[in-house]
Amino acid sequence: MKKWFGLTTIAVVGLLGACGGSDEASDNGNTENTDSSQTLLEQIQESGTITVGTEGTYAPFTFHDESDTLTGYDIEVMNEVAERMGVDVEYRETQWDSMFEGLNSSRFDVIANQVGIREDRLETYDFSVPYTYSGAVVVVPEDNTAVTSFEDLEGMQSAQSLTSNYADIATEYGAELIQVEGLAQAIELIKAGRAEVTVNDKLAILDFQQQQPNAGIKIAAEESNASESGFMFRQDNEELVEEFNKHLEEMKEDGTLAEISEEWFGEDVSQ
Repeated sequence: MKKWFGLTTIAVVGLLGACGGSDEASDNGNTENTDSSQTLLEQIQESGTITVGTEGTYAPFTFHDESDTLTGYDIEVMNEVAERMGVDVEYRETQWDSMFEGLNSSRFDVIANQVGIREDRLETYDFSVPYTYSGAVVVVPEDNTAVTSFEDLEGMQSAQSLTSNYADIATEYGAELIQVEGLAQAIELIKAGRAEVTVNDKLAILDFQQQQPNAGIKIAAEESNASESGFMFRQDNEELVEEFNKHLEEMKEDGTLAEISEEWFGEDVSQ
């Protein structure tokens, strides 16, 4: 069982429909707009609680363990930030499709759910500094020594979900695609010798290796341009963003973020 940081955690499951968002925001104790003279950070500090939107169904980042406790990499990082802020965490579990609207309607103060930092999102939202970096990797049997780069995919049979962007990457490098339904099936085809490689997300592979350390696979090549994920906020709450950034930078410097990362993925994916 993963370690727990001891903060008060309240999991509230709810779907945010378009017609109900504004009503929920007005009666769920959100901290914004309660006092126009206070910043959102000041309101959080005064109430002693920060509300956080998350899925709760997205392992290994945010999910329920065997004892039905909300846990995961993003949850532990969020808990540590809140502990350093001196506030409790109230999690509000929400489907991904409704999560951004929940933030817009002030149902929660921040989203912790591996949200990628992208140019289109930066036009509407603010982000913390990244706490996760990940990119595409090439996976091969652990005894394979022939593949050392993406260029080596030329002419190889790659097990891929055809609708994923990783299939596009494999195709770009000249691989012949073998259709699978997901990562587990791709790994099985590689182990059985029915496929030579697969291209997938580094974090997904590291998590798979953590769960199945004897799977007989390894990462042979890694994309140089990693994607970044951070905590997402409504715009015009610079003080709260700066507070998160301060603690995240401290967590990087003192090794706490690397420790949480290595616990979940077997290596530091926070930089």
